[in-house]
Amino acid sequence: MKKKMTTVPFEGTAEQKAALDAVIAKYKDERGALMPILQEAQDIYGYLPVEVQQEIAAGLDIPVSEVFGVVTFYSQFLLNPKGANPVSICLGTACYVKGAGKLMEKCEELLGIECGSLTSDLKFSLDATRCIGACGLAPVLTIGEDVYGRLEPSMLPDIIKKYQ
Repeated sequence: MKKKMTTVPFEGTAEQKAALDAVIAKYKDERGALMPILQEAQDIYGYLPVEVQQEIAAGLDIPVSEVFGVVTFYSQFLLNPKGANPVSICLGTACYVKGAGKLMEKCEELLGIECGSLTSDLKFSLDATRCIGACGLAPVLTIGEDVYGRLEPSMLPDIIKKYQ
């Protein structure tokens, strides 16, 4: 199966835009306003698409590149929406040494997407993460809040089926 990247067109609502405008107005004149605005904007939209970054840059009268630089520097910010069932595979040292790379390959195959993207039905997103503090269970995969450890690629089809 060929892997594909799935992008979701941005479709913000008028209510979200009004909420973002209110957040920008609230912080606009404060020093260090960008971080709290980005945090609240992500709460409003669930992620920070380029359209939202452009609105923030315009509202603060700063270059979009400055906003993008902050968004891409901090791992708390998301550039893409998450699926209803966000799948994360730990690629930290302990997990990687115990086969997390093979888990990633199998997940990409099963879901038909590359790491960092979203299935076309919006049910699953797939991401790599760094250490989640479950090294004793390596390799580890999470789906939402559920943690699965000591995994083999052959176990993944049954785990994924639970969420379809």
